[in-house]
Amino acid sequence: MPAPENRFKSALASGRMLYGCWAGFADAYAAEIVATAGFDWLVIDGEHAPNDLRTIMQQLQVLEGRHSAPVVRLPMGESWAIKQVLDAGAQTLLIPMVESAAQARDLVRATRYPPEGIRGSGAALARASHFAQIPDYTTTANAQICLLVQVETSAGIDALDEILAVDGVDGVFIGPSDLGADMGYPGDSGARAVQDTIRDALARIAASDKAAGILATDHDTALTYREWGAQFLAVGVDVVLLAQAARALMARWRDE
Repeated sequence: MPAPENRFKSALASGRMLYGCWAGFADAYAAEIVATAGFDWLVIDGEHAPNDLRTIMQQLQVLEGRHSAPVVRLPMGESWAIKQVLDAGAQTLLIPMVESAAQARDLVRATRYPPEGIRGSGAALARASHFAQIPDYTTTANAQICLLVQVETSAGIDALDEILAVDGVDGVFIGPSDLGADMGYPGDSGARAVQDTIRDALARIAASDKAAGILATDHDTALTYREWGAQFLAVGVDVVLLAQAARALMARWRDE
């Protein structure tokens, strides 16, 4: 019995348009609620949300078998952290601040078992192998790993073509906010220079064999990014959705 099919990876490879949402509450109950909306993918955010290995695992558990595919974002690309979340059951990773092809190649190796990589072979202990119920997990898992790298600095943009040439990278995600700040426009990813850079980057990614991704919580901006070539498009952040709804509700009652 092989490792489970990574439906998100297969959907990207087929060219399907996929809409996602950030899951930032670091709570399985909240992730389960957001999954009922039917997003194609949810980012379990370990970079800017207070997630740890156990909360990530719990969210993977409640999302298993649901339409919303979990994408785990780690705060960094350390091989030990990658090993832990893969063993916990993650199949799709989003790694921030990738700025070179060498860094991307290191990430690919960290997600693969030897001889293709350096992932530690302890699958018998792992939730990913259903605790050794999948006897050939270690020989089939590599093919189901989906690696998404975030390009969100000028250095990353400069290295984009080289990153796109790295085998084992499935998609490149542009980070508008960090990119804008790095370009000298903190808090203003809508600046003309930033938007021109995003447009060029999305077009280059879309023209490659990788999938292009980005986040836009503004509807019109999201439509623009889709037009520019984004294939996996995050259109919301759960924490922001709750905050906006709560504030709007209270504002309405203050006006009564």
